[in-house]
Amino acid sequence: MNKIGGICFAHQQVGTVHKIYLYDEVKAKGDFNWKTLEYDESETSANHFRELLEGVSDSDTIELYINSDGGSVKEGTAIFTNLKRCKAYKTGYVDGVANSIAATILQACDHRVMGEGTGMVLHNMWTVAIGNADELRNQADKLDAWMKASRSLFMNRCGGKITEEELKDIMDKETLLDPDTALEIGVIDEVAGRTTVEIDEAMQCSKEIEKMRDKIKRSNFSNQLKEFEELTKPEKEEKDVSMQTFLNMFSM
Repeated sequence: MNKIGGICFAHQQVGTVHKIYLYDEVKAKGDFNWKTLEYDESETSANHFRELLEGVSDSDTIELYINSDGGSVKEGTAIFTNLKRCKAYKTGYVDGVANSIAATILQACDHRVMGEGTGMVLHNMWTVAIGNADELRNQADKLDAWMKASRSLFMNRCGGKITEEELKDIMDKETLLDPDTALEIGVIDEVAGRTTVEIDEAMQCSKEIEKMRDKIKRSNFSNQLKEFEELTKPEKEEKDVSMQTFLNMFSM
């Protein structure tokens, strides 16, 4: 097990099972080495993952454990691509957080799991740019193109549980997803420790709540008033009393 910046990255092989721990920032270069006056090799770079995956056979399995705030979009996207290309069966586990590009890397796994109490932040990419107005506009256009590709990647894994506009809204708001929400929108497949029955019940409850919200949105005061009038007795005096009772309910 190697340490990068005090946080661990490791690759352990037990038989045909490869355990990979991504517990650090995703970056192309490691820390600056003042002895060599050069940057150390990063073990969370796309090139390191590529070399690691070359030793994994198609019949092996990969367990990817993630606790990362993300990092380089370029490196993370290349890691996703290399993992996706690898034919070994891949299970991804969120042990702490899978934020930003780390959430993208998770989507390369065949089965995606979040532990209880873990989190995932989805947000728009950002960069640092200098230059004239044309150069700055060009950088903004590039970010828009990157974001379109990123949303497409997530949409391919969500299984139709969310629209692209809803996903865009989540990213615009830099939303922190808990395991239940992540499961609901399709960016994971399982919450660790839950039984299938518990998950089904949670999903069904979520659907029922959403139906109730839609019903409330469609309803309005005039419709409620009309339904109330129809249920009251035809006698005017009794109706007036009932109507006053109804109105008093709303004035409390």
